[in-house]
Amino acid sequence: MTGVVANQPPWRLTAGEIAGVLDGTLVVGQGAEPLGPVSIDTRTLHVGDLFFAVRGERFDGHDFTDAAIERGARGVVVSDRAQIPAATADRAIVIVVRDTVRALQALARHVRRASGTRVVAITGSAGKTSTKEIVAALLAARFRVVRNHGNLNNHIGLPLSLMALLERPDVAVMELGMNHAGEIARLVGIAEPDVRMWINVGDAHLGFFGTVEQVADAKAEIMDGATSDGVLIANADDDRVMARARRFPGRVVTFGIRQPADVQATEVRDRGLDGTDATLSTSEGPAALRVPLIGQAQLANVLAAVAVALEFQIPLETVRALAATLVPVAHRGEVVRLRNDIVVVDDSYNSSPSALIAALELLRTERHRRRRVAVLGEMLELGAQSRTLHRECGRAAADCGVDLLVSVGGENARALADGAIDAGLESGAAWHVETSAEAGPVVASRLEGGDLVLVKGSRDVETDRVVEHLRSELV
Repeated sequence: MTGVVANQPPWRLTAGEIAGVLDGTLVVGQGAEPLGPVSIDTRTLHVGDLFFAVRGERFDGHDFTDAAIERGARGVVVSDRAQIPAATADRAIVIVVRDTVRALQALARHVRRASGTRVVAITGSAGKTSTKEIVAALLAARFRVVRNHGNLNNHIGLPLSLMALLERPDVAVMELGMNHAGEIARLVGIAEPDVRMWINVGDAHLGFFGTVEQVADAKAEIMDGATSDGVLIANADDDRVMARARRFPGRVVTFGIRQPADVQATEVRDRGLDGTDATLSTSEGPAALRVPLIGQAQLANVLAAVAVALEFQIPLETVRALAATLVPVAHRGEVVRLRNDIVVVDDSYNSSPSALIAALELLRTERHRRRRVAVLGEMLELGAQSRTLHRECGRAAADCGVDLLVSVGGENARALADGAIDAGLESGAAWHVETSAEAGPVVASRLEGGDLVLVKGSRDVETDRVVEHLRSELV
């Protein structure tokens, strides 16, 4: 792939340029005044930042404009003249716009277009963050790369992340999140990606859609606005992805394990806690691939990233070598080794039925372990199917050989434990607790040397607190 920018110095926008881009009015300050990075949070604001007074569900940034100026903001963007901060005087730039969120998005789009940076955008029901980090790691072999940090992947987080393009990196790798139809289309319209990645369709956020097919239709918005020059990296193993990828107007590059693909893993050997080995088949030829990340879901994420790296002309040998050095993102398959050979797999960041069932396969692989323990938090946003899906996951846990199970959360979590018992787990080997704070001591008191513990749950259930408790008790 050509068209990556040369090493160029960063640039700063002026107050007048920003006001014009935002279709706003510069009411205080000089148009030639340069402004620095953007902030929406006075707690993390730096001297010289431009503060956008964003209204959210739980706060209104207009309540903090005086604090922003006191902390060194060079300017503020507000939604009407009545909101001009009293502390302004001649100390700061003030730009008035109709809608500060829309204005932030418009500025991000302007920066994206003017930067010359190539943009890679990723969507999928599971594994977006891990894939983003892997893509960034592979591309960093040749390019200056930025990416959105943490989960800054929504209608506010993405624009904030794109402001890093003021530094003129070669490539920006951006994940796009959503839980309602239309959100991916909105984000794609801001990021205008050169390379689009659609890694899978699953049952996350099912409660907002009703069916997985509707989830797939919403994810398909990743293709909105694409032209014949665009590239789509698509999962050949996901029928819903491939059925919709046929209408992509540009070039489709596939990756997969089970189905023939442009970037394919064959002769896959699962090494359990040590990751996966495979033979990598690409247009550049075959290569032995060793991935230290756990499970085939992570192998698929690596294959998707390899497809991107080859598009950016990273040599295959370089890609293969870097893949062998990958480390998991925090709380996404981290291996935590405790005393007495107790091993915790911390996959606590989030969960959905399909992602949980994939994670449980580790327990099947690690049969030599003395006992296999699952600490499974309730999965949220599943709607009317929630109880049924939790029971099915409980049955899957029993089928994978779990010896002890602790479910965490409300009645749906209780249904998960019931499902495991229905599938053959002894009732005395399953416990249900309502909170992760309760779960930590329950799990710690029942562990024995050599146990393998999988911890996974939806973010709001906070199963990461279980991991932290085990770290503190069993170091």
